[in-house]
Amino acid sequence: MATTTGAFLAGGIAACGAVTVTHPFETVKIRLQLQGELQSKKDAPRMYRGVIHGVSVVLKNEGPRGLFRGIGAAYIYQMILNGCRLGFYEPLRKGATTAIFKDANVQSLGVNIFSGAASGILGAAAGSPFFLVKTRLQSYSPFLPVGTQHGYKNALDGLQQIHRTEGIKGLYRGVGAAMVRTGFGSSVQLPTYFFAKRRLVRHLDMHEGLPLHLASSTASGFVVCCVMHPPDTIMSRMYNQTGTLYSGILDCFLKTIKSEGILAIYKGFTAHLARILPHTILTLTLAEQTNKLMRRAEQRILPSMIEEQL
Repeated sequence: MATTTGAFLAGGIAACGAVTVTHPFETVKIRLQLQGELQSKKDAPRMYRGVIHGVSVVLKNEGPRGLFRGIGAAYIYQMILNGCRLGFYEPLRKGATTAIFKDANVQSLGVNIFSGAASGILGAAAGSPFFLVKTRLQSYSPFLPVGTQHGYKNALDGLQQIHRTEGIKGLYRGVGAAMVRTGFGSSVQLPTYFFAKRRLVRHLDMHEGLPLHLASSTASGFVVCCVMHPPDTIMSRMYNQTGTLYSGILDCFLKTIKSEGILAIYKGFTAHLARILPHTILTLTLAEQTNKLMRRAEQRILPSMIEEQL
């Protein structure tokens, strides 16, 4: 494992590689989640009818640019979120394990879940303004609009407009929902990854390497999607509004299920799965490799004394 700084950078770089591949599915997922917002099922228009249809419709009407709206903000957010998530997970886990069990090597499911959730919540809070503007850029369509539309030129223009019209509070609109959503996902992502990894090594005699990383990441990604999708839908709607539709997380949840039914919080689940599986696989697999590279770089650059202090 690299130092905390090295793990932060490794995690961020790995996530940026992953988001380049999965961003189009994220765009479709957000539009599916916002489609028919606060309308009954019979009255809601279905402009996007699933992952494949959504991708083809966006490509036909907006070109590749439409699928990659908000990619710049996504890179910054992923650097912050996954840098925190992968960089702080081990220090938090070791600190908590040492405090409780007096041994940093003890594996405790409760401590692992706490460490995953805490590191994810830190990243979500820090990167919230970038996820906010990313969501609004992705939801915008001049051809088939869904939800509230925001005609930002780019991420910087979006941040400036939000700050000018809504103030600092506007930049952190929906941060509570983001922290809940990311806390849910992070609480299971790394613990299930390492759990699956240990079980595969023990029961299937798999060895350290790419196949083990891929199998562990797949298991982790599926669990993350199941746990995280309902708060993810609420977060997308909280981010995309300007304060006129929902007063908070609970209000958004209640209005959504009252108007659209309980299954509305699972809108875009297939698109989310199409995004989260490759994203988790690429992030965690690339993180293993970038961590090794970062460690080698640190051993060459940092004096051993300084490295021990980090």
